[in-house]
Order: sequence, then structure tokens, then C-alpha cells
Amino acid sequence: MNILVLSGSPRKGGNTDLLVDAFVRGVGERHQITVVPVRERNIHPCTGCNGCFVREDHRCVQNDDMQALYHQLAKCHMLVAASPVYFYGISAQLKAVIDRLHTPLRETFPLQKLALLLVGASTLPAVFDSINVQYQLILDYFHLENAGMVLASGVKDKGDILSHPALEEAFRLGASL
Repeated sequence: MNILVLSGSPRKGGNTDLLVDAFVRGVGERHQITVVPVRERNIHPCTGCNGCFVREDHRCVQNDDMQALYHQLAKCHMLVAASPVYFYGISAQLKAVIDRLHTPLRETFPLQKLALLLVGASTLPAVFDSINVQYQLILDYFHLENAGMVLASGVKDKGDILSHPALEEAFRLGASL
């Protein structure tokens, strides 16, 4: 299986990256896995122009790093979205990528499974609820299998996740594939 992990944290080496690392270790050598730190890509937000719907090749009118990501998604069987939680939503960097998937190209992706890795500073019971609703809507709309979720609350400062059970959960999720 070809797995693509989109790491949406703007903070290099932070808790989201550590959670992604645990997942990747769990996957091991059994599958091909690529981690894309979205912070290292130049991806502009969708302008809603629908140019991709009228162009013959469905190419976006914006010339940025999303074009390369489309090529990676064209070979992807499983997508993993990883993000810190900011104001009860995913990071702006990851949201820009997801919004740019509003393209006819998405119908050509061999995507079958989706997984979610989230890190939130808050300990409120509802901290992940709004993201979970969006995640479920995406699963339903695209008829994707939910490969699993790892939700780490109470994780704020860099390195806080090192003592959190979510690291083991992420490893086990990766190992279960």
C-alpha cells in the first residue's frame, strides 16, 4: 500500500511531528510511506475560481507546490492527515491543502483509506468534535474506509506528547495496517 502522510504542523519537531514519527515506525517496512511536512511546501489557499473544472487537464490556475502533491495523491491508497488543533480546527496549512482537493483530479486518486492524527492543548471533552464531524463527512462523501484516529489532548508545549499514551496508539495504528 502507498501511504501519504500530510503533517500540518507549522512547528518543526513538535508534538504532531512526534506523533507522525510514531505512526511511521509502526508501519515499518511493510508499506511505502511518504511524509509531507506541509510547512515546507508553498501551497496557496483555494480561490474558488473553479478553473480546475473547466480546464481540459483539470490543472489548478495557481502554480505552486500543490501540483507535486497532486502527483503524489495520484499514487496514494491511504491518506493520513496529522494536525495540531487551533481554535477547534486543523491548522491553516493543512486546511489549505484539503481545500485544494476541491478538484476533478480527486476522482482519479486511488485513495481507499483515511486516518487522522490530532494533537490538542485543551483537555475539554469536545476539543476534537468539530474536526471529527468534518472527518466523518469526508469519509462518507468519498466512500473511504476509516483506518483509525489518534487524538491526543492536553498536549501543548513541545515534547509534551513524549509522556502521552497517544504515541503508543499511533504506533499501534501504523502496525495494524
